[in-house]
Amino acid sequence: MSGLIVDVRLVGVSDPAAAPLLEGLRLEYTSRYGANDELARFPEAEFAPPHGAFIVLARDGETVAGGAFRRHDETTAELKRLWTHPGHRRAGLGRLVVGELEREARGRGYRRIYLTTGPRQPEAVGLYLASGYEPQFDLTNRPTEGPLAFIKNLRPHTSERKLP
Repeated sequence: MSGLIVDVRLVGVSDPAAAPLLEGLRLEYTSRYGANDELARFPEAEFAPPHGAFIVLARDGETVAGGAFRRHDETTAELKRLWTHPGHRRAGLGRLVVGELEREARGRGYRRIYLTTGPRQPEAVGLYLASGYEPQFDLTNRPTEGPLAFIKNLRPHTSERKLP
């Protein structure tokens, strides 16, 4: 992570630390896809314990990255809301967020992760491939419309660190 020291915190969607992440996502989605209601698709409660989680990574009190998961089915969590501040990209924060979400999901009993990203987010596709996610579409003939789905089976771990 190039020496970038961050605090990882479990928060609620309405926590002030989540606001920069949600605003950054709104701007990102609008710039890539035009007007949309993606951030309103799921109620806040879906990202809260016991079935969901929302994390932020902060540096010197500033939210620099984060993400969430919600229950997709009994054994599968769905990653949502992954974001890294533009000034902190390419420093490993995306992989850190994915890893923290996977640990938290595993700790809640999930055995698999499902996620989707959009066709205009090649950085996200690269992140998920580098993080061991299997595309549910043909990489050689990538769709230009609709969501791009990925799946990853979680390996069981005996010693997990829980977020505060």
